[in-house]
Amino acid sequence: MNWTLAKRAEKMNPSVIREILKVTEKPGIISFAGGLPSPKTFPIREFAAACDKVLRDDGQAALQYAASEGYGPLREMVAANLPWKVDPAQVLITTGSQQGLDLVAKILIDTGSRILVETPTYLGALQAFTPMEPEVVSVASDDDGVDVGDLTAKVGTGAGKARFLYVLPNFQNPTGRTMNEARRAALSAAAATAGLPLLEDNPYGDLWFDTPPPQPLTARNPDGGVYLGSFSKVLAPGLRLGFMVAPKALYPKLLQAKQAADLHSPSFNQRMAAEVMKGGFLDRHVPMIRALYKSQRDAMLQALAHEFPSGNPDTTLTWNTPAGGMFLWARLPKGMSAVDLLPLAVDQGVAFVPGTPFYASHGDPRTLRLSFVTSSVDEIHRGVASLAKAIQSYAATLPGLALAA
Repeated sequence: MNWTLAKRAEKMNPSVIREILKVTEKPGIISFAGGLPSPKTFPIREFAAACDKVLRDDGQAALQYAASEGYGPLREMVAANLPWKVDPAQVLITTGSQQGLDLVAKILIDTGSRILVETPTYLGALQAFTPMEPEVVSVASDDDGVDVGDLTAKVGTGAGKARFLYVLPNFQNPTGRTMNEARRAALSAAAATAGLPLLEDNPYGDLWFDTPPPQPLTARNPDGGVYLGSFSKVLAPGLRLGFMVAPKALYPKLLQAKQAADLHSPSFNQRMAAEVMKGGFLDRHVPMIRALYKSQRDAMLQALAHEFPSGNPDTTLTWNTPAGGMFLWARLPKGMSAVDLLPLAVDQGVAFVPGTPFYASHGDPRTLRLSFVTSSVDEIHRGVASLAKAIQSYAATLPGLALAA
């Protein structure tokens, strides 16, 4: 049988991260590659109790088809916990926040539509947008996020005007950076002036270590943005539950796209999540996650400082210090490629994600993402030491490259 694929199917590519994770299944590999929450944070006991209660009190409804908008009490909890006034009628429960990206792509992108993204940006968003065949334009970004001047220059006009800017202001995946207050204020004002919608993705915003991040972009102009959130990082990713907050003008079309995709997200999972979250559970649970992740971040920073002396960024590994989230962004010495380094690292027993796939265009081959939340402190130290050995081995194959001693 000869199957004729749609043109959009040609745009679909396997997740680089998922392919790398297959490598990390080898025994003995210390993985800094996955964007997985630590399973130590999963509230298994609370879910066991919630499962019993949901089935006992309302099992038939929990196992039945349900409203596409989502379970009412859960939508109310979402609205109540956001830092600006939100009508629960504007909350749409999604099958993971990844589905939210897919729904937005379906209703806002035509073939050739211009969309704007940070540099670099979340790989999963690029995968969600690409089948709709947009023109993806990278906006220059620095340690504080989007360069507002470059954004203004790239918005475009008329039929070529950008449909939206996709942005992760808090502990961004992949870089771990956070947009400061001044940059948020400037970005929000510039977007409003240009009439540019913002697609704000915030799966990591609750995972701050010392200080909460500034107010969301959507809170500053609710009618000018769509806000995506997730239960994966504060409860459990296996639930596949996320949410969207959308302007009333956009909500009906998102709902129709949701209905066409899967009718509704699992009603049983929604009821369990709502049951677990009663009584302020997240107020008690999330600080434990923050403390764990901060200790792991500190261990990785300590290990990196021990293995890689500070100095010329052309001759040693450099990295940032994320103030929350799950990721650290690093850059190899001049002349190196993270893609070429990866197999050498795996031979040494450690894995990471090369940074290039996170760029919409002109990726920096020297960059790599390190996740610190699924490894123990001992594994982090051993893994970073193995990474240093791999870099030394790689350097030996590059004539003229002298690493900092």
